[in-house]
Amino acid sequence: MFLRRVLSWKCLGWRGFKQGRSISSGRRLDLRGIYPPIVTPFNQKGQVDYQQLESNVQELSKIPFRGLVVQGSNGEFVFLTSEERVEVVRRVRQVLPEEKLLVAGSGCESTEATIAMTRNMAEAGAAAAMVITPCYYRGRMNSAAFIEHYTQVADASPVPVVLYSVPGNTALELPMDAILTLSQHPNIIGLKDSGNNITRIALIVHKTKNQDFQVLAGSAGYLLAAYSVGAVGGVCALANVLGEPLCNLAKLCVGGQWEEARELQYRLIEPNTAVTQKFGIAALKEAMGWFGYYGGLCRAPLLPLTEAERKDLRNNFASNGWL
Repeated sequence: MFLRRVLSWKCLGWRGFKQGRSISSGRRLDLRGIYPPIVTPFNQKGQVDYQQLESNVQELSKIPFRGLVVQGSNGEFVFLTSEERVEVVRRVRQVLPEEKLLVAGSGCESTEATIAMTRNMAEAGAAAAMVITPCYYRGRMNSAAFIEHYTQVADASPVPVVLYSVPGNTALELPMDAILTLSQHPNIIGLKDSGNNITRIALIVHKTKNQDFQVLAGSAGYLLAAYSVGAVGGVCALANVLGEPLCNLAKLCVGGQWEEARELQYRLIEPNTAVTQKFGIAALKEAMGWFGYYGGLCRAPLLPLTEAERKDLRNNFASNGWL
């Protein structure tokens, strides 16, 4: 069945032609650059604080990012209602400069819900949809299931689709053979890989080199390494607080200034680990306040940092010269 799909794409073209799109229009979307996966601010009542959201977007827009990822893992999308998810994207698009790309997380557990959410995100202003792997029934989430899921989503999506593999949150990794098959779909343009495995990223880049398919690193901790093996950018939580340094790192890598890039990368590793693996979103939101943004509280059941954790977090930034 999957071979027939691939042959159909190549011989007949994508079914989305009926929506007035072309293969070239989807494939021309260039993902190169750095993206902060922005947080969702909440007020003291636990409601989405749209005023603070818009303020953060206005400040982030001053940094030379390629664009923003909205409703990624750091946006606490699993804690939001469907209506909140779409409204956050709509509000961001209203204040984000036109030249900045808006990539919206639209993944849900079912294929049907993902298709509906992807269409809603496109209507709200997203230029591309980033679709996380379904994971609740992970025992049955094999290559065949993923290929069928993403194929249906990409066939139905009015905007290009970016695959999203984040095993740290889903406890599964999008299999290599599924990625290689899906890279041939004319409306699937890339992958955000948050698996911390440079060998895997390198192999994906190598195996898809004849496809119009781009790979983004999922963390600032290995951004230099990802660029060195052919990734085109990164979706990095740390960019919410150290956006300028991360854009500088990308510029150094693209320019082949590897020695300078290496020294900058060293200084980003500990802060990045602190706001991702070590303390998570609560730490990211805490650090945002130190750099002129609004982080605020997480939505329950995520807890704020303890005083000891807060001191440890601050030391991770200060000891590397950022505070």
